[in-house]
Amino acid sequence: MRRSTGVSVRRGSVADPAVEKYLLSLQRAMNVDAFWKAAQQLLTAAVPNRLIGFMLQHNPILPPLTRWTLPMPDGFFAAEPLKSYVAAQRRKKIVRIGDLFSNRRSFMKSRFYRRYLAPHECAQAVCLLFRESHKLVCAIVIMRAATQGELSSAEMKLLRQLYPQFLTALRRLRSLGRERAVRVDLEECLRQLPLPTMLLRWNLKLIYRNRAARDFCAVWEKGWEQARLTNASSGIPSEILDRCRSLKQQWARAQRPGAPRRVFKRERVHHPRSPDLRATVRLKQLSSADLARPHFLVECEALRRRTAQQTEAAASRLPHLARLTAREQEITRLVCDGRSNQEIADTAGLSLAMVKKHLHGVFRKLEVTSRSQLMALMR
Repeated sequence: MRRSTGVSVRRGSVADPAVEKYLLSLQRAMNVDAFWKAAQQLLTAAVPNRLIGFMLQHNPILPPLTRWTLPMPDGFFAAEPLKSYVAAQRRKKIVRIGDLFSNRRSFMKSRFYRRYLAPHECAQAVCLLFRESHKLVCAIVIMRAATQGELSSAEMKLLRQLYPQFLTALRRLRSLGRERAVRVDLEECLRQLPLPTMLLRWNLKLIYRNRAARDFCAVWEKGWEQARLTNASSGIPSEILDRCRSLKQQWARAQRPGAPRRVFKRERVHHPRSPDLRATVRLKQLSSADLARPHFLVECEALRRRTAQQTEAAASRLPHLARLTAREQEITRLVCDGRSNQEIADTAGLSLAMVKKHLHGVFRKLEVTSRSQLMALMR
């Protein structure tokens, strides 16, 4: 008689409602903690076990993250013979730990068994291995007590059915982590940038360009008067893109084995006909933790416009300051003096609601999101 696992499998899907409930939790996981909790619940419902372990190499240059349902000595996933097996069998997805030894007796006498399984009275273990580009990025181990017996063929079949579910959740988790890291780094970078500024991905796709940079691109393509009359936006100038491509080639050559270490300096690009227009291009590593390729940071300068604004408002170096009304300029100065909204209202003779309205207009025109950013730009 075939042993029952308490979970029925039908047409390649997990049919038990309890298991499917935890599958939904697994696919909703947005961070490592949620994934680990859902994985515990799912495996406990699917396969009787003594304890569960989890390893995630979330970042290639940081130590792996490990979690256990019971206390466990460090180094399980890097211990022999598991480490050698993982390195040699790169296509293997599920492995019984006992199969790494010549026989059951050698397994029971091994240091691996005595250090990791025996303290918790475990006699069986199976490990799910997840790779990306042939590198192990995640592993989940399930240990069972001697009284629970070896995993049956039905339980192993169930684990093979659950494997794609774990893999899909892990890929989404890693993708979300990379996006979150790049977004945080990008926001931190943009908070420190002067205006006007553009940011391009490695493939030269534009991911950030503020209003001043859009105006700059229009002036570069159409000239000062035509850009002012048409009020039309333009693409990134070809001269700037060509310089980015040149930097790409230099960076690629520097990554070759044996190539000398190189520090990339800023590249200056001048308009072919208007010497008052220029741009500075430099490589910007936004997510060094994920070893991502750098982005291209483009800082634009319109010397003619800057000179005109310095004449109109010598205390300002922001391209958009001239767009502020007299009242908005007054409120901006009070903010930079460290005044609160109520103090500004008392000084300017305005209601608190009107101060907030004017301040919102200042933020929108100067493209800042906080008082600290406004004060930094006005220094």
